[in-house]
Amino acid sequence: MSTLEQCIDDATLTNPERSIPLSPFSAGHNANVVFPDTTALENFEKSDSWSTSLSYTLYRVDGWGKPYFAVNPAGNISVRTHGQDTFPSQDIDLMDVVNKVTDPISDGGLGLCAPFIVRFPEILKHRLESLQSAFNSAVSSHGYGAHYQGVYPVKCNQDRFIVEDIVKFGKPFRFGLEAGSKAELLLAMHCLCKGSPDALLVCNGFKDAEYISLALLSRKLAFNTVVVFEQEEELNLVIELSKKLNVRPVVGIRAKLRTMHSGHYGSTSGEKGKFGLTTTQILRIVGKLGQEGMLNCLQLLHFHIGSQIPTTALVADSASEAAQIYCELVRLGASMQVIDVGGGLGIDYDGSKSPHSDVSVSYTLEEYAATIVGTLMSVCDQRSIKHPVISSESGRATVSHHTILIFEAFSSSSNEHSYSAMSARILNIENFLDSLGGEARADYKSLVAAAGRGENGACLHHADRLKQHTVRRFKQGGLTMEQLAAVDGLHSMVSGAAGQPSSQAPVHTYRVNLSIFTSIPNYWGTGHLFPIMPIHHLDHRPTVRGVITDLTCDSDGKLATYIGGESSLPLHELDGKKCGRYYLGMFLGGAYEEAQDGLHNMFGGPNVVRLETDAGSPQGFMVTRLLPGPSCGDLLRSLRHEPECMVETFKSRAKELGMENGELGGSAAETLTGGLARFFASWPYLVAT
Repeated sequence: MSTLEQCIDDATLTNPERSIPLSPFSAGHNANVVFPDTTALENFEKSDSWSTSLSYTLYRVDGWGKPYFAVNPAGNISVRTHGQDTFPSQDIDLMDVVNKVTDPISDGGLGLCAPFIVRFPEILKHRLESLQSAFNSAVSSHGYGAHYQGVYPVKCNQDRFIVEDIVKFGKPFRFGLEAGSKAELLLAMHCLCKGSPDALLVCNGFKDAEYISLALLSRKLAFNTVVVFEQEEELNLVIELSKKLNVRPVVGIRAKLRTMHSGHYGSTSGEKGKFGLTTTQILRIVGKLGQEGMLNCLQLLHFHIGSQIPTTALVADSASEAAQIYCELVRLGASMQVIDVGGGLGIDYDGSKSPHSDVSVSYTLEEYAATIVGTLMSVCDQRSIKHPVISSESGRATVSHHTILIFEAFSSSSNEHSYSAMSARILNIENFLDSLGGEARADYKSLVAAAGRGENGACLHHADRLKQHTVRRFKQGGLTMEQLAAVDGLHSMVSGAAGQPSSQAPVHTYRVNLSIFTSIPNYWGTGHLFPIMPIHHLDHRPTVRGVITDLTCDSDGKLATYIGGESSLPLHELDGKKCGRYYLGMFLGGAYEEAQDGLHNMFGGPNVVRLETDAGSPQGFMVTRLLPGPSCGDLLRSLRHEPECMVETFKSRAKELGMENGELGGSAAETLTGGLARFFASWPYLVAT
């Protein structure tokens, strides 16, 4: 007897024509789970046991996580804040961090709930040092005649403490900042007061008179400020205001290169790109500066062909074109000193090392630096031009790794239909099938016969047809919900036992305490993918596939695509009694996600915790800063509502109702409105109890 036949036979109450199966087949759908990595899937199917190494491979941690993240023997994600230089004793267990954050204050914890962001400034320091080291090595090995000094584009993450850390960590190698608006320029000026006096302060973006005046005044405060022309019209303002303020400006030009980046993030590249000046416009600016006796003010050339540049071939192509423009500006008499290659240094979000992916790159940091240095040197040497100082605006590669978003799955459900034995027993199968007609009865009999012959494909065919008849009859008002649920259950059981393709197998919905719109806006807005995985239980086999949905009242509030292009994620079944809470992490989200967050459903940003390694602590780390997320009242104020006035309105309403029906006297009204007032200080996300 086949497995399918046995299951149907076991579920039969009296005979095959008088029953509907009562419980899921023992084979289930887990045996057909498809995971993001083929090798891991093969190991999954062949192995009788599970190991942390299989989880490490399954979730591609080796591809996107090195050298900062690993899976430790306890089955938890560990963080290595010094990269490959981290000693084993310095590993930070991410679940120790979760426990520290969520444990009650009385037990030594912080008493907070997920979601929260964990920042590791030591990773940020390591990223800056690695970037500088890569360029220093390229400069040395090529015999390049100038140095590298980068700038951080604050638009990637304007958080005060992140920018201050970058200035502090980058001070030994003259690391500067880039601003794209007046507010960002004020922020950058304040932070650079503690930075290197040689650090560049690059002013990009569209500019009005106020922006340019602020940039010029910053030079009076001895900032190394460069006003980069994005539009030809900005030149006249710079000339006029510099004379008015008696400031000799330093200016740059953003060139609109012909080189194009074909990926999603290259839409601003090419001759039709949003930013930059054409060759004709550049020549007019050079001519006008010459007429004003200000050609020596032109000292920087900037270009940018888009974020996440996938290959070094494209890097070399753009750098070569820009170097030719730089050399031409020198020939025309400009006092050129710096070439700013912009952003574009990508990171590998999915671990694929693919040149054809918007979320991956096919090169290392060292290869990127060597390509830029070698290309610029080659062009300048051919033109007998002094090598320029090299700058870059590598924000994504600087801040992405040091931030982890932690969130909790609070419930799950499957789209697999179920129903109780009692529901099935109350059905009279003959009358039920008669109510559907002869075709449905024939399909049921054919299903049972096919099960006896072990013909799984035929079983699926007849189960599908029977379900279609049932749904159609229900829509016509001819069936009860119990009858519909019973056939749904039959269909699910047949699908599982007959070896339904895993792509069609039931997928669990995991509801998480998070707003995707607020915390992962680039997924919703641009389809950008981030590595997401459980941060514990990695020493156990993941037994289900799951789709993550958030708290928002929006159909787009879900993660429907995961790295590798998969439509679901391997997860562990939720079992509060055995496993306790179930935490997941989103990694590499330090750039742009917080800068672009919104107030969808008014959830607001999560709590933020800043950690550093501490050999004297039992957990190996200490919390150096805690930044609570906004309360309900804070969120209301940000949208110009007035919580204090709202409380008074509630109080007036309570008094009016008390006068009308006598149920809300003076003290009762005060108690009610006092209780309501406390909600303004509450946490907008779900609170663990």
